[in-house]
Amino acid sequence: MVKKETILDALRECYDPEIPINVVDLGLIYDIRINGDRVEIDMTLTAPGCPMHVPISADVKEKVEAVEGVKDAQVNIVWEPPWTPARMSETAKKSLGFR
Repeated sequence: MVKKETILDALRECYDPEIPINVVDLGLIYDIRINGDRVEIDMTLTAPGCPMHVPISADVKEKVEAVEGVKDAQVNIVWEPPWTPARMSETAKKSLGFR
């Protein structure tokens, strides 16, 4: 059985190439739904129109599909609610100089 924490661990290996923080700590992952061997992820980016949306979402899909028990992953890029730095983990905020 695929667990949400295992998916989150895989997502912690995905980075925005412009920011040295993983997508989980950046607060870009909005929802993870697991249905058997299929995983659906709602995520956002730090700015609408970000040119990196294709490689980042492809990396997310690849990392999740590499998790044992996952046959298929779907990544949905969403813009609501808008991302803000408040969504970042404390570790990410400290790394980027937010206090």
